[in-house]
Amino acid sequence: MNRRFFLKSGGVALASIGATTLAPSFLQRAALAQTNKITGGMATGRRKTLIAIFQRGAVDGLNVVVPHGEKSYYSFRPTLAVPQPGKAAAGESVVDLDGFFGLHPALAPFKPIWDAKRLAVVHAAGSPDNTRSHFDAQDYMESGTPGVKSTDDGWLNRYLQAQPDPKASPFRAVAMTQNLPRVLQGRAPSLAIPNLDQFAVRAGQSSQLVQGGFESIYDQAAGDALRGTGRETFEAINFLKKVNPSQYQPENGAEYPRTPYGNALLQIAQLIKAGVGLEVAFTDIQGWDTHVNQGNARGQLAARLTEFGAGIAALHTDLGARTDDVVILTMSEFGRTARENGNRGTDHGHANAMFVVGGAVRGGKVYGDWPGLDADKLYEGRDLALTTDFRDVFGEVASKHLGNADLSKVFPGYAASAAKFRGVLG
Repeated sequence: MNRRFFLKSGGVALASIGATTLAPSFLQRAALAQTNKITGGMATGRRKTLIAIFQRGAVDGLNVVVPHGEKSYYSFRPTLAVPQPGKAAAGESVVDLDGFFGLHPALAPFKPIWDAKRLAVVHAAGSPDNTRSHFDAQDYMESGTPGVKSTDDGWLNRYLQAQPDPKASPFRAVAMTQNLPRVLQGRAPSLAIPNLDQFAVRAGQSSQLVQGGFESIYDQAAGDALRGTGRETFEAINFLKKVNPSQYQPENGAEYPRTPYGNALLQIAQLIKAGVGLEVAFTDIQGWDTHVNQGNARGQLAARLTEFGAGIAALHTDLGARTDDVVILTMSEFGRTARENGNRGTDHGHANAMFVVGGAVRGGKVYGDWPGLDADKLYEGRDLALTTDFRDVFGEVASKHLGNADLSKVFPGYAASAAKFRGVLG
């Protein structure tokens, strides 16, 4: 029997369906599912993918999605406020969205996606817990149980547990990070892959770096979290090695930032195009704790936003029509104070802004109840008040995009329901 694999547009394609008995078993399933779609078999619909991006360090949502229609925003931030649309030179003022809200100029690449109604904002969103500890707030957001430190698993792992798939690919849930993030820790198999080029995989918080002799490591791994993914994981990794990820070329003129974050998004796109069964992808980007010299249209925050925005814009461009089946969701543990501090920066705050991008997104709109920035409207007299619990945004994505019908298993102790959704997804 003839087995042939080839590289097409950077993705893995199975050239000979008749030879699938010799193909890796995870690709056999992918090929069978595709055949069923074509021939009228039982498989229906197309695979949906969620890409979650964590902005670690508490990004200043008020300078990301700027309420330029708020007088208080400008009075609270004499050196940090981004000028209103048209009030400064090109690239130095807010990119207007709806006459009240606008984007930081470093996020100008988002405007075409907004205009195409594939990008939405949820403002004044976040955790109802009032901690200003980075560690605790990140833990609560990833566990999906704010205020509860004893939760064993992450909310994305609980989604995977609640939607078991006995035929799932070992690449069903992948974090492009050095270690498995809190949000994907739990009983459901998931992988942390620092870099596809290095073929290095971590399959648990305390597991050794897996590289090279996969089968021998597997034989010794009876007590390791990696055992849960089985020998098929090594088969998949060895297959990727033959594909040579370093040769991947983005499509549609997409240009990713030449940074670890940009590379992570590029490789997520590669896995999606490869058809290896990716359903949940995760990565993060650091550097948002701007206590000193934050800057306004230019400066420290602007530099981080330039990389952040360029990465998402490149991912959206690279995926092209595939974005119809993808949702990109951004998050950060909490926002920053409404007032700038004495060091021309901002301190730890409360509510924040989240982006939702994709073909199923009802974009071109800022969602959520805006509480205002007048002094009597601020949370504890200093922060943007919370009007949307982050679990309602996560829950809407899990329900409407990924198809989870029982959110009580994903967010234990919280009465998540469609009545609380913001309507971001169609």
